[in-house]
Amino acid sequence: MSHSTVPRSRAGAKRSTKRPGGGPGGGSADGSGTKTGGQDGGKRAGRRAGKLSFRLRFRRDRTLVLMTLPAVALVLVFTYIPVLGNIVAFQDYDPYLSDNGFVAMFESPWVGFENFQRIFEDSAFWHAVQNTFVLFFLQLVLYFPIPIVLALLINSVVRPRVRAVAQAIMYLPHFFSWVLVVTVFQQVFGGAGIIAQTLRQHGHKGIDLMTDPGIFKFLVTAEGVWKDAGWGIIVFLAALSSVSNDLYEAAAMDGAGRLRRMWHVTLPALRPVIALLLVLRVGDALTVGFEQLLLQRDSVGPGASEVLDTYVWWNGIRNQDFSYAAAAGLIKGVVGLGLVLTANKVAHLMGEQGVYKK
Repeated sequence: MSHSTVPRSRAGAKRSTKRPGGGPGGGSADGSGTKTGGQDGGKRAGRRAGKLSFRLRFRRDRTLVLMTLPAVALVLVFTYIPVLGNIVAFQDYDPYLSDNGFVAMFESPWVGFENFQRIFEDSAFWHAVQNTFVLFFLQLVLYFPIPIVLALLINSVVRPRVRAVAQAIMYLPHFFSWVLVVTVFQQVFGGAGIIAQTLRQHGHKGIDLMTDPGIFKFLVTAEGVWKDAGWGIIVFLAALSSVSNDLYEAAAMDGAGRLRRMWHVTLPALRPVIALLLVLRVGDALTVGFEQLLLQRDSVGPGASEVLDTYVWWNGIRNQDFSYAAAAGLIKGVVGLGLVLTANKVAHLMGEQGVYKK
């Protein structure tokens, strides 16, 4: 017979064991019998293949990078570059020392912590801080839970058309300006509003809630709820859409009613989102609405409406004491940062991720 008597499979196996390196698997054997090259080279090649160079990653993701460039430019111009202006807080800044306000920063004399000392010695500043925190706690207690409740109510609606109409009605006030919102409340709760006119027509004394300093803080909170509560439910509805229906079906099979399913399935699904938004809200505690309060400042007086933002405006910007305003703004930023870090630490202790991971 002209062909080999060795079976094809065995011949192929013998040929496969011979490699140019001198040993099986392409590795070379040294004097001690250790095989090198084959496995180690394959691992190194795999690591090199898994880790792309910056150039290759940029070519792969260049579309996404180009999409983010406008947002990065906006944050850089309006957030990070203005941080350099905080040096004004340590100067007696005079913008008229030069034709260029930026150059005037380098020509203004340094005063150290004098501006901060003036702020801490001003009783109006501490009154503004007190009003700011009172408004924050009212909004946290009365306003923050409302978007969660609205999201739960909308999510329980079965008919899609009814749900869409309810969402549209709740979203609409978000697009109103604060001028329009205050005007609407004035037409309802003001001295010439609908409620006051109705009371007078029935022989009672009219009321003017818009000029009552005692309830002004609750009125401001109500305006914020009417304007932005509907818009705030978007995040919670997005979180609810990710909850599997199998969980609700399993809970129903175990005998859980609607309230039990909401307590044991829905709310645990919303817990990470609630923790995240709560941390962000605490970090924004010192910002309780500049335009809203400034529009109503004259009607109730600064004693009830003065907060940190309006205090900086009236005592710093309006009087052109820019160093004083910068110092107050820097204090606000440092305190806000501390609140964010503290709230995020509390979120970690509760087992939630918060703004960033541990």
